[in-house]
Amino acid sequence: MARMDNKVALVVGGAKGIGMAIAERLYAEGAKVFLTSRRGEDAEKAAREIGDGVVGIAADASSPQDMVVVVEQVLKAYGRIDALVLNAGLSEPSQINEITPEHFDRHFDVNVRGMVFGFQAALPAMTDGGSVVLIGSIAGSAGYAGYGTYCATKAAVRSYARTWTAELASKGIRVNVVAPGPTDTDMMASVAEDTRAAIVAPIPMGRMARPSEVAAAALFLLSDDASYIAGAELCVDGGLRQV
Repeated sequence: MARMDNKVALVVGGAKGIGMAIAERLYAEGAKVFLTSRRGEDAEKAAREIGDGVVGIAADASSPQDMVVVVEQVLKAYGRIDALVLNAGLSEPSQINEITPEHFDRHFDVNVRGMVFGFQAALPAMTDGGSVVLIGSIAGSAGYAGYGTYCATKAAVRSYARTWTAELASKGIRVNVVAPGPTDTDMMASVAEDTRAAIVAPIPMGRMARPSEVAAAALFLLSDDASYIAGAELCVDGGLRQV
């Protein structure tokens, strides 16, 4: 039996890159999959590409109202959420002397505020024993020059996983973090070759992660194979922050 048979999954930020790879893997493992994107056409395109029955929904991950509407759609179709992935995020460079209030607010609105209120919207629909994966980053435990705001948001993601695990233990809802290192998404493919080489150079495994490898880690944490793992961070970084 596939690991996600008869499970209902919602992937917030699931139309491209890591989010889409996770949605694809959940679908392949038998889940009923809903995914969101701020651009409705991207959500619908991803849903079509993944397979029959996948539902793409236009929603701004930073909008609590949008997330309430998304959850209502999932409830109308299946009455519950068993697996939740909160993946929507952004990363824009800015040195400390260049950070503007707009830059700061934009990052925290999507990467933190959106995650918090997205989870809050989904929580009443989640089954006892359900599983949540937050997409963090190894940047949450490191300092990367020019990316202080982004790093801070990912540190917040890690912190919330700990707190929510403590708060939801009585319901058996597990909250974990997948923390990718550099990942070879379409966005990364546009980076200049010399920049790519500099990014890869310190990675012990000598390459970036494939989105499918990050998706495999998310699937594990969402599945019953990880039934006794809660509040943890699983780094998918080729050893970059580990050695």
